[in-house]
Amino acid sequence: MNLPGGLKRRGWLGLMLSGLPWWAAGLRPAQAQRMNSGHLLTLEDMVRPWVAGAQWVQADVKLNAPLLAENGSLVPIQVQVNSPMTAQDHVTHVHLLSQRNPVTHMAVFQLGPWNGLAEISTRVRLAGSQDVVALVRLSSGEFRYDRMHIIVTESACVDAS
Repeated sequence: MNLPGGLKRRGWLGLMLSGLPWWAAGLRPAQAQRMNSGHLLTLEDMVRPWVAGAQWVQADVKLNAPLLAENGSLVPIQVQVNSPMTAQDHVTHVHLLSQRNPVTHMAVFQLGPWNGLAEISTRVRLAGSQDVVALVRLSSGEFRYDRMHIIVTESACVDAS
């Protein structure tokens, strides 16, 4: 039996099945981004994938955000790191991690001695009240962090996006 385009039934079936792996691969971004489905992670669960066994301590980092956010879609966050920002001693990365969001790793910023100051400001989406962690990687390979609990009255990320 010939179908449109001159293909036989088996040709169409092969064409449809060859597209199946691509479609199935499209279902994987949630796994690749480590979606949490709204459950609360511990501090160690949030930090472990990024530190890879390196030392991490709560020092030299100041995370500023409102204690109460009325709208979880636009929560302003500022991170300041006490660092000389010289070629030998500087901040290389600032990670923003979420305890409850569908995707834990909200943002990463790359810094270097050319920045002069180790400060970032941004806005994030939060799926409800939770802890937010600013994890900072230093040029020495060490990690520093600060943690803050933010109460959200109207949650973002309700649709797991």
